[in-house]
Amino acid sequence: MKLIIQIPCYNEEDVLPATLQSLPHVIEGVDTVEFLVVDDGSHDHTSRVARECGAHHVVRFRRHRGLAAAFRAGLDACLRLGADLIVNTDADNQYPASQIPALLAPLLNGEADLVIGDRGVASQQHFSPGKRFLQRVGSRVIAGASGLDVPDAASGFRAMTREAALRTVVLSDYSYTLESLIQAGALKLAVKYVPISTNPRARPSRLMRGTGDYLLNSAVTILRSYTLYRPLRVFSLAGAILFLGGLVLAGRYLYFYVIGQGAGHVQSVILAAVLLIIGLQVGLIGLLADLISFNRKMLEEVLFLVRQGENDGSGEA
Repeated sequence: MKLIIQIPCYNEEDVLPATLQSLPHVIEGVDTVEFLVVDDGSHDHTSRVARECGAHHVVRFRRHRGLAAAFRAGLDACLRLGADLIVNTDADNQYPASQIPALLAPLLNGEADLVIGDRGVASQQHFSPGKRFLQRVGSRVIAGASGLDVPDAASGFRAMTREAALRTVVLSDYSYTLESLIQAGALKLAVKYVPISTNPRARPSRLMRGTGDYLLNSAVTILRSYTLYRPLRVFSLAGAILFLGGLVLAGRYLYFYVIGQGAGHVQSVILAAVLLIIGLQVGLIGLLADLISFNRKMLEEVLFLVRQGENDGSGEA
C-alpha cells in the first residue's frame, strides 16, 4: 500500500521546510509514504527547497497556473507513481500533519472513497465573523448541490483512494474544492468528514484577493459544476419560471379582457407570448443538455478506463 502526500505550492520557500518536516514517514496500514510537491510556477526557490527538505518528487510549472491546475497535476503525477492512496495538504502548514492517519483511517477501513478534514468553520476563532458566515452558507449550498452532508466545503485537507483519483476530473481554473465535491456526489462516491484542528495561519490566503472575488469565483464554479452534472434540473427550473411568468401575464390579460378592459393591455399578451416561447425553448435545451450529459458520462467512463490502463503497474517515475 503506497501513500503519496501531495502539496500544491506557490512561492512557499519560507514555510515549506516546516510543512515537509512535519509530515509522517511511517503510518500504520501503509507500506510506503512519499511526498510530492507541485510548484505552481513559483518565482522563488520553492522547487529547490522542496528537494533539499526531502520531497521525493517535484512537479514544476513554467508559469503560474492556479490551485486547480496544481491539484490536477498532482493527482496525475501520484497516479503515474503508483499511489494507492493520495493525501492533499496545504504548503502553509495550516493542517497538522499529525492528523493524516485519522484522515486515512476511513479509507484503510474501506468506509469511504474520499475523506475531508472538517475544520469546524463555525467555531474557528481566527476566521472573521463574516468569513465564518460565508463558509457556513457556502457549505450548505454545496450540500444541496452535491446531495452530500458537507460541513466544510472549502477544506483542502483531503485523502482519496486510487479509484476516486482516477475518476476525479477538475475543470475549474480557480479551485478544486467545490467542484470535486459536486462531482463526488454525482458519481455516488462514499464521502466522509473527520474533525480536525488547524495550525495558526503562517500568511494570508493567496487564493482570495478579497471577499467579493471569492464569492464571485465560488458562485461561478458552483453554478457551472451543478449545471454540468444536473443540466435537466437547472434548465427545467429556469424554463418553468419563465413559462409560469408567461402564464401569469396571459391570465392577467384574460382577466382584463373578460371585464371589458383588454384593449389597453396588449403589451401583456406580447410579453406573455415571449415568455411562454422562451420557457419552452429553455426546457428543450434542458432535454438536449441532458442527452449531452449522458454522452459526457460515457466519456468520463472511457477516460477512467484509459487512465486506469495508463497508470496501472507504473509504480516508478
